[in-house]
Amino acid sequence: MIKENLVAYFEDAILNNWDTMSLRDYDSGNGLTYGELGNNIYNIHKLFRNCGIERGDKIVVTGKNSANWGLVYIATVTYGAVIVPLLQDFMPKDIYTLTNHSDAKLMFASEFICQKFDYSNFEQLQSIYYLDNFEIAQDFSNKNIVYDNNPNATSKENFKLEHIPNSEIAAILYTSGTAGQPKGVMLPHNSLAANVKYARPNMPLESGDQIVSFLPLAHCYGAAFEFLYPFSLGCTITFLGKLPSPQVILKAFDEIKPKLVLSVPLVVEKIYKSKIKPIIDKPSVKFLLKLPIVKGILHKKIRDSLYQAFGGNAKEIVIGGAKLNREVETFFRKIGFNFATGYGMTECGPLITYDGWRTTKIYSAGKVVDHLEMKINSTQEGKIGEIFVRGESVMAGYYKNEEETANAIDSENWLHTGDLGLIDEDGYLFIKGRSKSMILTSSGQNVYPEEIEAKFYNFLLISEILVVNRNGVITALIYPDQDRIKESHLKPEQVEKILNHYLKHVNEDLPAYMQVKKLVIREEEFDKTPKKSIKRYLYE
Repeated sequence: MIKENLVAYFEDAILNNWDTMSLRDYDSGNGLTYGELGNNIYNIHKLFRNCGIERGDKIVVTGKNSANWGLVYIATVTYGAVIVPLLQDFMPKDIYTLTNHSDAKLMFASEFICQKFDYSNFEQLQSIYYLDNFEIAQDFSNKNIVYDNNPNATSKENFKLEHIPNSEIAAILYTSGTAGQPKGVMLPHNSLAANVKYARPNMPLESGDQIVSFLPLAHCYGAAFEFLYPFSLGCTITFLGKLPSPQVILKAFDEIKPKLVLSVPLVVEKIYKSKIKPIIDKPSVKFLLKLPIVKGILHKKIRDSLYQAFGGNAKEIVIGGAKLNREVETFFRKIGFNFATGYGMTECGPLITYDGWRTTKIYSAGKVVDHLEMKINSTQEGKIGEIFVRGESVMAGYYKNEEETANAIDSENWLHTGDLGLIDEDGYLFIKGRSKSMILTSSGQNVYPEEIEAKFYNFLLISEILVVNRNGVITALIYPDQDRIKESHLKPEQVEKILNHYLKHVNEDLPAYMQVKKLVIREEEFDKTPKKSIKRYLYE
């Protein structure tokens, strides 16, 4: 166990920043100071006691990112109960299944979600409270225990939280819906504390700094680095609600001017494809970029415009959740745009590797964080193999799923990530793809579809793509950019012709065994995970 206590981080943040705004909703502008939040933590703890909630009991929260969402999260883990965040995008049947599987006793849910419920499908819940105002939505116990919004529940002089041991479970995170037996990742306080501890000296933030939170808080990437870490420092966190469009995100960045920006490749790549690539692809600009003096001026102009797009105040842009497109990264590094990349997974709470923009290697995912060990499971040193990790932030296992836990964590406590990569001589990790998505050809060659997909993403008309093995044939499933199709007034046959041209171009750059033999055009977007990665398993 690490010596730093998770609850102590939160307690110190509240006491040291009592009058500072803590959590704020973007749409309404309403928020809570750290002192007001501390007072409401006391009120929620009283509600828990009145409901008979004990340490280790499960509390579900589901709804859009909001100040109340964050309040429920902090109040739950500081009480010693276990928070079970569920995505607001889950279908009601999934929420029933996961709530019942978690053995949750209370739920906090947005009103619009509650309106979809058939309450008879919940098995163990005592009560459901509206996340919007903490009023009772449904009482299964007939006790009618109401939330007492006492504005004087505590004071700065009297505020104190019990330091829950880091060994106890803080959260259960369900990595997907209900395809097969649910897998609830049990993260101890130690895992969350380790991620917060690592971020404090490595991601530049100070008390009072502004943060824009738009990633789903039900996913640990957004929860850890847009919420828990900045909260521990006394930052002001503004929640945008449901994941908005890049245009709305950029508007919020311009207004709030955050000191640190966390994003996913999807958002950054859309900015690149819509704002930058059309400019640098102009023949006149291509010519100017060949002139050394002019190239430097143009690169600075583009770099400055990118910083302004993120609010103009960010010390660092952190891109995680998935691998950044190679062309985009190449260009960003070329112009000196300061961004950092990392690699993680829910089972580690999430961070596994990271490195700041000053020292990282291009195309790498950084170096292993200091609270973990990492190795590549390969028979040959320096070759691609499955990434294994172990250490302080690794999960305690999957809730009520011993078989999957045993499959994931071996007898030496190595977590088998399922991801493929290699580590170079300087300790930098290079991700190659998922072991489950790797295609083994009839000639015995290994094909990593992510490498092929990256080449397609360089083309403007490509919105989403998956490369899969269909009956022994390497096939590209493509969802075209509908906005560009409309803007260019393209007919279906023209779209097909352009995409086949892309296919020919990509294949010219691939060895024969990797070439895509078939192209399928999709009319709908791919189904995605909370971090906006395509659910590949649904299409393989």
